[in-house]
Amino acid sequence: MTRLDQQIAFLNEADKLKSVNRATTLADGSRPENSAEHSWHLTLYALVLADQAGPDVDINRVIKMLILHDLVEIDAGDTPIFENFDAADVAAKEQKAADRIFGLLPTDIATALRPIWEEFEAALTPTAQFARALDRFQPPMLNLASGGGSWTDYNVTEDMVTARVGTKIELGAPGLWAYARERIAAFFASVS
Repeated sequence: MTRLDQQIAFLNEADKLKSVNRATTLADGSRPENSAEHSWHLTLYALVLADQAGPDVDINRVIKMLILHDLVEIDAGDTPIFENFDAADVAAKEQKAADRIFGLLPTDIATALRPIWEEFEAALTPTAQFARALDRFQPPMLNLASGGGSWTDYNVTEDMVTARVGTKIELGAPGLWAYARERIAAFFASVS
């Protein structure tokens, strides 16, 4: 395979992300969001909400993380955050998927992109923490816009939202968690 063949093979493989449906619906509630739409939407969140990032956050790297972060779902599938799952099993499946998918690329590109994905997964840097905060912030915003969305489907409570997404949002973007927490509380108060 030529270098260009490898690049196109990777890009064609990435197209499969459009077929991975998520639990979260679109803001209008009309259908499930797919993982490619989610990744695109998150990059827009990063551009628009960059002022919510701390001073040590590299927004350009955040955008790269958000474009790459769910590619593994092509093989591993989406794991809805409000389902019960074995985190170690999910991580193992995602590592195996990352090996295969990034392995399609020419070595120099793979060795440039894979560490960005790994950094997102580890969530140890301010940049990765902000990226993960956006990844956790966007679904509640869609659920609020759609009148409950997947929260209704999964019988989610306010405490579950706080426990599953609140900590990660607050760590990477405290202002976004303050905004979300208030609206989440109001939503659950209105439906109880």
